[in-house]
Amino acid sequence: MTTAQTLFSHLPATDRLLRDAAFTALLAEFGHTRVVATLRSLQNEAREHIREANKLPDWSEDWAKKTREELEASQRSALLPVFNLTGTVLHTNLGRALQAEAAIEAVSEAMRSAVTLEYSLDDAGRGHRDRAIADLLCELTGAEDACIVNNNAAAVLLMLAASANGGEVVVSRGELVEIGGAFRIPDVMRQAGCTLVEVGTTNRTHLKDYRAAAGENTALLMKVHTSNYHIEGFTKAVSEAELAALGNELNLPVVADLGSGSLVDLSQWGLPPEPMPQQLIADGVSLVSFSGDKLLGGPQAGIIVGKKALIERIQSHPLKRALRADKMTLAALEATLRLYQHPETLVERLPTLRLLTRSAEDIHQQATRLLPVFEQRFGERFNVRVEACLSQIGSGSLPVDRLPGAALTFAPKDGRGSTLASLTQTLRTLERPVIGRIADGRLWLDLRCLENEALLLEGIAK
Repeated sequence: MTTAQTLFSHLPATDRLLRDAAFTALLAEFGHTRVVATLRSLQNEAREHIREANKLPDWSEDWAKKTREELEASQRSALLPVFNLTGTVLHTNLGRALQAEAAIEAVSEAMRSAVTLEYSLDDAGRGHRDRAIADLLCELTGAEDACIVNNNAAAVLLMLAASANGGEVVVSRGELVEIGGAFRIPDVMRQAGCTLVEVGTTNRTHLKDYRAAAGENTALLMKVHTSNYHIEGFTKAVSEAELAALGNELNLPVVADLGSGSLVDLSQWGLPPEPMPQQLIADGVSLVSFSGDKLLGGPQAGIIVGKKALIERIQSHPLKRALRADKMTLAALEATLRLYQHPETLVERLPTLRLLTRSAEDIHQQATRLLPVFEQRFGERFNVRVEACLSQIGSGSLPVDRLPGAALTFAPKDGRGSTLASLTQTLRTLERPVIGRIADGRLWLDLRCLENEALLLEGIAK
């Protein structure tokens, strides 16, 4: 026999392995079907290795250990918890807002039992899934009614499809934004069956521009809050209050997409002010849409508040069923909104606001505490320092505004980019991956979003 044939004969049969005592625990934990499938895959892998290297793979001396490794790796969730040390609090790729404990508890309860999602306890009839939260949103914003869908892109699409299908929608040219994932307002208009009418210029739009564009086919006047970019210099924009007054004069609804949407005045904590839905409702805007998982600090959701008649049209539109939120989202959103009923404790109980309002001094002190551990672990190859930095509120939420803080920085002593890349890879392969950012030839671990120091230190020490 050839060497390869001899090696093939050393591969154990599946039945023999399954009878081995080392596989008893594996069979109990993962089940016969998965263990057998994994063993067959490993046997194919071993045969291929023999053909290519003319030897058995290194792990072939302990099939039970290798099988466990493969099974455990396949069990890892696709949604792994990570340390967000990027410096972006509302990081789209990392899931945006962290949920409040109240929201987590509400979701757990909704998952464990049947709930009154579309059931009225008053008459044992069918209720509306948005009703309870709509009443809460009306209380917080002063709107007549509200609607909840699965994200703000869906809210904009539904708002336009229900209110302006077949008609013209007048929008300032300077507000025709593209949001993440190539979500463009003109494209959404087309999908909603609307005709876009651009007015003004990129940097200046006047009220007279809207008035001149309004005609017999006009269905809506629209404002889009440009939270993901900013123009400075020779600019002019029409306020929502001015546009609402014109809408009343012309008997045209005015809708506004706020994108991020904050229910509190952020300037009271020294943060950049954002327009609030309740202010736009007070200004007379007919419909306002905003996100649940950005500055609001809740789950991914699209929220529409406004005039009762228009909300009823939205609720009865066929797209609403396709875009509606599920019971877990509604449970988390309701619990988050209830935190706003007690504004005195909002900073402590809402993670997004708690992280955004952390002081630079507090973060610097944290960095100083962590520095010795990171120097001991990485100091041989990197110059590790505490440096001042500017954090970002969100990649799509106020991206041009910055929050002063502190970071641990790692500069490779050999000056090589490959050394820096190796470090980032090492941190990403930890049991709880550490995600930072590279800038100016250094890795920056921005500590604004780090609340569990002990867990980070435990991971670094392994």
